[in-house]
Amino acid sequence: MTSHQTTQTMKPATAAKKLGVYLEATPAEFQEGVVSRSELNALQADPPEWLQELRRNGPHPRPVVAAKLGISISGLARGGITDALTTEQIEALKQELPEWLQKERATQAEVRKEAVRIKEKNAEKQADRDDRTH
Repeated sequence: MTSHQTTQTMKPATAAKKLGVYLEATPAEFQEGVVSRSELNALQADPPEWLQELRRNGPHPRPVVAAKLGISISGLARGGITDALTTEQIEALKQELPEWLQKERATQAEVRKEAVRIKEKNAEKQADRDDRTH
């Protein structure tokens, strides 16, 4: 009995998400096809010009926009940003530094600080448990 290896494929939206690009900005043949795991790996290893251009200049999907601005995706929505932005638009926002962006960056900094505090607290508890068991 031989086992047949089936090729894993994904929808273009999934592949675009994994590549960190905005699906609507990708070439039509990418949007209309399916992407195999090996094709995705090839795109990541040796990105074609269109992929390099999208990653460089956008438009970028909201998770990438949020990361470039140093805020959460929710913070992006609270700031009224619901569409993909180009690198140029992101840089303009960084220069303008509107009040909502300053507030969201501060919020994100607090969230990160709290995550570090919780991680350290959990590590201390684990160390205490380890000390008691040895």
